[in-house]
Amino acid sequence: MTETETITVADVSDGPGGDADANPGTPIDLPVVELLTGRGFVTGKSGSGKSNTASVLVENLLENNFPVLVVDTDGEYYGLKEEFELLHAGADDECDIQVSPEHAEKIASLALEGNVPIILDVSGYLDDDEAKELLLSVARHLFAKEKKLKKPFLMLVEEVHEYIPEGGGLDETGKMLIKIGKRGRKHGLGIVGISQRPADVKKDFITQCDWLVWHRLTWNNDTNVVSRIIDAEHASAVEDLGDGEAFLMTDWSESVRRVKFHRKRTFDAGATPGLDDFERPELKSISDDLVSDLREISDEQERRESELADLRQEVEKKEQRIRELEAELEEARDLSRMADRFAQAMLQKAEAPYRGGGGRNPAQAVADDQAALHEYERVQPAEATDDGPETEAGNSEANADTNRPAIEPNDWPTPDAMAAAESEDADPSTGQGDVTFDDGAADDEPETGVKPTTDDHADTGSTEPAIRTVDAEPGTREAVVTRLQREIGGLPDLSRRMLAHYRVEREADPVDAHVAAGGTPEGPMAYGRNRPLRTGGFVEHVEESRYRYALPDRVAEAFDGHLDDATLDEIVREVEEAFVDEETLATEAADVRVPDERDEVEVVDDGGESDDGFVDEDAVFVEGGGEPPASADHATRQQMASGNGSEDGDPTSQTDAEIL
Repeated sequence: MTETETITVADVSDGPGGDADANPGTPIDLPVVELLTGRGFVTGKSGSGKSNTASVLVENLLENNFPVLVVDTDGEYYGLKEEFELLHAGADDECDIQVSPEHAEKIASLALEGNVPIILDVSGYLDDDEAKELLLSVARHLFAKEKKLKKPFLMLVEEVHEYIPEGGGLDETGKMLIKIGKRGRKHGLGIVGISQRPADVKKDFITQCDWLVWHRLTWNNDTNVVSRIIDAEHASAVEDLGDGEAFLMTDWSESVRRVKFHRKRTFDAGATPGLDDFERPELKSISDDLVSDLREISDEQERRESELADLRQEVEKKEQRIRELEAELEEARDLSRMADRFAQAMLQKAEAPYRGGGGRNPAQAVADDQAALHEYERVQPAEATDDGPETEAGNSEANADTNRPAIEPNDWPTPDAMAAAESEDADPSTGQGDVTFDDGAADDEPETGVKPTTDDHADTGSTEPAIRTVDAEPGTREAVVTRLQREIGGLPDLSRRMLAHYRVEREADPVDAHVAAGGTPEGPMAYGRNRPLRTGGFVEHVEESRYRYALPDRVAEAFDGHLDDATLDEIVREVEEAFVDEETLATEAADVRVPDERDEVEVVDDGGESDDGFVDEDAVFVEGGGEPPASADHATRQQMASGNGSEDGDPTSQTDAEIL
């Protein structure tokens, strides 16, 4: 190619705005170098001939073996294949190959290095963003390769106003086309924009063009652009141009000529359909060798997409399996909690202090989310002395249950009514000595050495919860309080604060309790802090993610239900000193409480002594007093308080079922 090589695309036309120096019919030659490396703009309303003009330019360039790339937005350029071998790439099945942004680099290589004419048909993409991404990738690779090759090459873009609009902001594709318009010429990369509406095209692009073609325009906004670029005379005349006629304005001739472009030779795929039968001509196909690399890219892409689809399916299966396992695990935990609570309750009742056991030790280690069933060391009571009183219940021969000590619920376990005797030898037949409690036993027995209870906060004036740290006499109220306070004192700080939240709310979600205690709203952390409370029996699972405050139940179980409500509340309040500050407890004690909604109980004094916290009175439900007792333990206490024994009221004559 020489600098003076030209192509003939039009003839001079007669009429206003024409070139006075040339007669009508004079051929118009355009320099090839200026077309390939420059910036051009072709405009005109629909049907005025702008697409025909673009096709005539491309036909002449291809006929002289000059490479071009046409960005076809309407699928109307494939007719060029009637005469030329081009690579028709796009999304439709009629294309030679379906392409995506992954093919962009190979397309640029074929166009510049392989000298292959390409129609980049973006009309078949349903997603406009996908079409823009493909054009952006191809334009970038063309621009990058031209920096090294410096080969004259023309890129023709249909409906350019969609990419570089006047009124809106530019996306990455528009910025790249503007970049080619400004800097492509020095690298040999030219661009031609085609649009029906010059008013909608960014003026920065139009004003930088080296050559412009103005076909018929009728809208005022569009003719105003002609007036700004050329003059008012041509703006008026552009409305009367015939089909195929245009004003040709070029920098190299510094003139405006009225011309009529030649008709395209190849099949016009963009012609408006008429009544005549549509016959598609036989089109030429490009060599398979040229697109083999593109097909390899497509095959590799399909393989990756297939692998991704398989991986997604596997992930979905695994996620479904995880959900199933989580559901099974939660169900197993619920069953485990129920079994654990049942086992602990049974063992605690069997080894309750009043039955002769040494009591539970829940402070033992807990493993695998389950509270271990601890082993307990039974306290061997002393052998009854000859001087000590002997009761009917303490006589092993008269008592049918040899494992039950002689103890009366209404007389135990107040310190004044309890006498603990130890002996070197226990009853070999039962493994347990006789244990008798009465008011006179303490007078005959030696000092038991009970250590006084101390309060670490008594002298400091601190409002922090008080925890008793000194051992108390086993089986006493003091011992139960001390043991529970120690258990609570051994809990993590956040767990204790969560327990305080449960105490206030009575029933709560572990996550809410964790946040209220100063923790994070993360489920695993909340349930981890909640686990010591649950396994220790301080809270109890009720439903789904709800837990209720269960400390009163722990206290009631420690005395096997032999406490009246008032005494139970007192002992619970003493235990709560381990995690509730004294100021709060004092404030609550001073509050005027609203009576709870439990059945009102009418108490009838039977004359028994009742300073020890146990029920000695007969209690009768008042009709209409409210709902039934809130729990089984509460019902048991009421039943035992009602005195359902012998007619004379002797508790020892009650059956086991009546007592329990």
